[in-house]
Amino acid sequence: MPSASTEAPTTVGADAAVATTTPVDTDSRMAPGGPGYRRMNVALFLAGVATFALLYCTQALLPLVSDDLGVTASAASWTVSAATGALALFVLPMSALSERFGRRTVMTASLAVAVGVSLLVPFAPNLGVLVFLRAVQGAALAGLPASATAYLAEEVRPKALITSIGLFVAGNSIGGMSGRVITGWVAQEWGWRVALGVMGVVAVACAVAFRLLLPAPKHFTPGSLRPRVLARTVRGHLSNPLLRRLYAIGALFMMVFGGVYTVIGYRLTDAPFSLPQGIIGSIFLVYLVGTFSASAAGKLVARLGRRGALYLAGGTTMAGLLLSLADALVPVLLGLVLITAGFFAGHAVASSSVSHTATEGRAQASALYQSMYYVGSSAGSTVGAVAYHAGGWAGTVGMGLLAVAGVVTITVAGTRAARAERRLVAA
Repeated sequence: MPSASTEAPTTVGADAAVATTTPVDTDSRMAPGGPGYRRMNVALFLAGVATFALLYCTQALLPLVSDDLGVTASAASWTVSAATGALALFVLPMSALSERFGRRTVMTASLAVAVGVSLLVPFAPNLGVLVFLRAVQGAALAGLPASATAYLAEEVRPKALITSIGLFVAGNSIGGMSGRVITGWVAQEWGWRVALGVMGVVAVACAVAFRLLLPAPKHFTPGSLRPRVLARTVRGHLSNPLLRRLYAIGALFMMVFGGVYTVIGYRLTDAPFSLPQGIIGSIFLVYLVGTFSASAAGKLVARLGRRGALYLAGGTTMAGLLLSLADALVPVLLGLVLITAGFFAGHAVASSSVSHTATEGRAQASALYQSMYYVGSSAGSTVGAVAYHAGGWAGTVGMGLLAVAGVVTITVAGTRAARAERRLVAA
């Protein structure tokens, strides 16, 4: 009779054997192919469409606004700068509200107010009222960007986070494109006021679909609204050198993008191009390139690393700026393609890196990024228009090149800091 030490272990059926060898997946967050994942991505994609469509709906119409209201390009650019500036100002307070009342609640309320105001914008009697309504829209939309990235960081598994944020950013690109293309053609036939009304209706449809599709959060824990707690969280994020670099990179990328697309309509209506409004609106189809580059951000990071992807995005943007200096339409269009691809890739990498870096107070971390991002947009719109008046398109390109040089310099500093940290750990 064999001894106890040589007996084979007893199992109870095949299920027991599987249970001893197969690890149990206890992560209940959403993953590709899992329940709710596709609905969540579609919902936030539509939220991104509505956000950018409303935020930049006047940008392609600036020459028409200037002519109709009798104002200069720099004055008309405030219809863009007021919206982006108000968003930058209110994004942090709105992120605090999302910590207390929930991401989905704040995003829904923000979209509801923004689309409601969008139905009033076409009736603005003068530039002052138009700028005021656009500022209200921007303040309302402040509840979307930071809350969306915080929602994703809480509800999506880490390996799928960059892809999901990339899809949200891709929605931004589709919104920016559709807002400009649709308004361009509608405005050519019926004027800029009707064009803005049409975009308001499109945004209403996106907002309704977003609310119906977005899954209820399962991992949200309410936070505190106490100013002291909020201030401590913000100080913690601002004391993180990596987060500071990412905030600056987002602002500089958006400064380029805001400046270029605020001024491009004026350049293409002037000689030697002299294009009609509908064709100028169609130029913004190049935003589709941004959709693909933002969606591919995860693959770029996997292949090149975070800093490598930022170098590639910066170099692509710089090449596009230089190419756009030509006085022929084809190289100008190719330049816009490169600028758009570089910007959206850089933005997707930087914003997802913020969500990955912040281990607590993610809404505030994302809000600070979004605040700097839209400060860059507002500054780019205004400074880009001023540079265009002072030095033509070359002036706007010069501003953009300086901003991209800032992105590269900051990324180089980050690379050196990472190498120094590795040497210190090794020592």
